[in-house]
This record gives sequence, structure tokens and C-alpha cells, in this order.
Amino acid sequence: MAKTKPTLNAVFVGHVDHGKSTTIGRLMFDSGKISPEELEKLKAEAQKHGKAGFEFAFVMDKFKEERERGVTIDLSYQKLITNKYEVTIIDAPGHKDFVKNMITGASQADVAFLTISAKDGVQPQTKEHVWLLRTMGVKDIAVNINKMDAVEYKEEAFNKAKVDVSAVLKGAGYQPDKITFLAISGFKGDNVAKKSTNMPWYKGPTVLEQLDLFTAPEKPTNLPLRMPLQDVYEITGIGTVPVGKIETGIMKIGQKIIILPGRSGKGIEGEIKTIEMHHEQMPQAEAGDNVGVNIRGVGKKDVARGDVVCDAASPATIAEEFVAQVAVISHPTVIAKGYTPVFHVHTAQVPCQFIELIEKTSPDGTTAKNPDFLKNGDVAKVRLKPIGNLVLETQATNPHMARFAIRDAGATVAAGVCIEVKPKKLV
Repeated sequence: MAKTKPTLNAVFVGHVDHGKSTTIGRLMFDSGKISPEELEKLKAEAQKHGKAGFEFAFVMDKFKEERERGVTIDLSYQKLITNKYEVTIIDAPGHKDFVKNMITGASQADVAFLTISAKDGVQPQTKEHVWLLRTMGVKDIAVNINKMDAVEYKEEAFNKAKVDVSAVLKGAGYQPDKITFLAISGFKGDNVAKKSTNMPWYKGPTVLEQLDLFTAPEKPTNLPLRMPLQDVYEITGIGTVPVGKIETGIMKIGQKIIILPGRSGKGIEGEIKTIEMHHEQMPQAEAGDNVGVNIRGVGKKDVARGDVVCDAASPATIAEEFVAQVAVISHPTVIAKGYTPVFHVHTAQVPCQFIELIEKTSPDGTTAKNPDFLKNGDVAKVRLKPIGNLVLETQATNPHMARFAIRDAGATVAAGVCIEVKPKKLV
């Protein structure tokens, strides 16, 4: 089957309980992706768990644990065909313990919907998610001002939320005047897939229409093949199947590849045997596609999440050390030399040590060479050393493999991009 429509990966982010999962569930139901029978089943299930009204959220929150807690833990994917795109919808957790999964989601997205409740407005996590989207290179975003039913569909409530969110967006370097703000109610279905009659003052698109208003992402198919592994499965009759999103390049059956760093740290060579996407075998796949692949010469013990499938002819680098541009978002104290937090790069999580603070620019615009420490709001050029094997490329070589978030004690403290890399010698 030939793919006729371009793919668009859309992530829904936002503070916990601001209605992301419900909005997506409603979108799926109103666009006919879920039958009324299925919804009735979910309704009964929601009541059984004492979560009446959560049925739309249950569409995405398939995991039992999530149903009982009423929060989205892992990323869930749904496919939706619009007039223009084949959309993969990623529902990212809003709960702070799950931000690491949220980072993976944002790193796979082309576009994003930031969801905010008209009732509760901007929350600490709203800010964190905006910064993450920015660092992860998601340029195209729209804002769902949700729960309009809870503020009696009043235009003033919408405008107030819009002003508050705009300030946060501006702070992270987005231009609010170029962003669409949608007035919606995921729970009641206002302006999700169908136009609402409750807000005659609202002239904007529905969520479904907005998906088609996003610009198609340019596919970096001209860059070498890079596919960070999300997971590795053992499938009866096929064998080992690494799964992930192709960040750049094109993957073809018969192609010679190397997986870096691999369990050995020196890379594992192999050849692409089969490529599967949405349960269909494909002769090839390209940047933007989420695929499962079977690779000749690669077993389950050889590879893990965070490894990267590269074109054997032009592999990525494993960093000995690297220089990065880092923005400090919210560190409880200060960052000094020797600090070793966990870096989230594509799907990898590797501790890296700050070995040199080269220069910094403070929020007021003043600069300093070799500062003693960095604090919130500072943007700095720093030298880092991975404690372990980390596949990383520079912004100039491959921006898709250069971005990272820095987390410590359950919070995102900073985010940045790699600008120089010193490759590890693979003996």
C-alpha cells in the first residue's frame, strides 16, 4: 500500500488534569475513529474505576495503572487521517514524575498542542513544557484553551488565559502573534472535531482543522540514516525487533547499518532485513516514520533503548566530550563545575559532567567568561563529559541528534544543543 499523505507527528502537552487525554479521546470519537459501542464500554470502565467522565481519556490511557490513577504515564500513540495528513497523535504525560517520557514525546513531534485549562490558567508545568518544546525544536505550536464549559464559555476567560500563556511563550522565544489559540471543551466536544454553537464570538479553527493548518514538516531525508531506539522487542517468528522513529535519512531493505554504541560500546554491524510500519511490511521508510525493523546479525542482548541505528557508510559520533549551548530553566541552587546530572538525548539517558563553564549570558544581557556558576535564566557555553557512551552530533551536522534536556531529582533543570563534539576512539 502506497502512503499517499504526508505524516505529521503531533504531541499534546500540558499540565496534569488540564484535559489533554480527554481532548484526544473526543477528537478520535467525533472523527469516527472510535465507535459508540467502544465508548460505552469505556464509560462503564470509567465508572467502575470511580472515574466517571474519564471515558474519553481512557481512549489513550490504555494502561490499567493509569486508569486507576487517572493520569497518563507513558506515551500513547493514535493514528488519525485528516484531509491533508496521516497524523500520529502523541499524548504526553503532564504529571511531573513522567516528564522524562514527555521529553521523548516532544523529541518525536513535528507540531504540538499546548493544552491549558481556562479555569486554572498557567501552571508551573505549563512553563516547563513550553521550554521543552522549544529546546526539542518543535517550532510549530497551537494552544488549546480547554475546559471553556467550566468558565461558562466566556470570551473574557479565554482572553485572560491567552494573555497569560502568551507571556510564557514569549519568554521561551516563540512569537505569540503567530500562534493559534483555540477555545475548546474536550469533555463537551466544543471545537474539537465539530464547531461549537456555545461560543459565537470564537472565529478560529477546531482542533481537527488546526491539524491541517500546520505546515508539513520538511523531511530531513538528505541527512544520513539515524534511528534512535525506543524499545527492543522479541517477536515470535520474526526475532529481535528494535522500534523507533527515524529522525533523519532513509532506511531500505538490504541496507548495511551500524548500531551505536550497542551493548559493547563499539557498535554492532548488521543489515536491514524487514521494515514494518503500522503492521505493514515496507520496502523502505524515511525520516518521520515510526517503524519496527528486523536486522540481520543483531540480537535482543546486543541493543537497548538509546542506541542509534546509523547508515554504516556515515555513522554518528560517540562523544568523548562535547561543547554545548545550555539554557538553565529551573535549578534549585546553582550549576558549577563537577555537576553530573542526567542528559536526555533523543531516546538515551546518560549522566554527563560539567567540566568547564566557558562563558555565560545572564537574563539581563551581561556576559562573563569562565563564570564560577550558572543560575536560572542563564544561557551558557559549557564543556561536558558523558559518563558512559552517548551518541551525539552537532547542531550543524544534524540538529535532530544535537538537542537534549538535563534532568536532576525528577525535574528538568536545563536544556540545550551540542555545538562541538570530540569523538571517542573506538578501539
